Amino acid sequence: MNDSITIQDLVSRMLFAVDALDWGSVRATLADELSIDYTSLFGSSPERLAADVLIDRWKGLLPGFTATQHLTGPIVVTFEGANEAVAETHVRAYHYFDGASGGTWMVAGHYTISVRKTSEGWRITGIRLALIRQEGNVDLGAVAAAARDGSKRSAR
Repeated sequence: MNDSITIQDLVSRMLFAVDALDWGSVRATLADELSIDYTSLFGSSPERLAADVLIDRWKGLLPGFTATQHLTGPIVVTFEGANEAVAETHVRAYHYFDGASGGTWMVAGHYTISVRKTSEGWRITGIRLALIRQEGNVDLGAVAAAARDGSKRSAR
């Protein structure tokens, strides 16, 4: 595959693995450290995190949902030299929680995902979400986090 297609595949694989709670596959897509910016959704500040810290955060939230589904538009790749690139795509992230009032929370936004070519191949070095809108129960994340210990679904 050419590098552009490989990077598109990398982004899709990461999101598929997140939805499947397949943390090993998520980890395989990430550099050891990455920049994370979800400030448009959650507030706070952009961060530089170890990949395992980010995955632990996702483990603390996502298993509490009945299911999640990240749907992207076309992924446009722009190269910044031979070993760095940026992948951009629109995303709709659906978060489902059976039995909760308004059991769906949808986040629509635009991902800007930085990648770098390493000795192991292309890896994600940054994720930035620019929020466009939210619909449904915007408090569902808190419901899912509270339910995580009695996990609604199991890792695959």
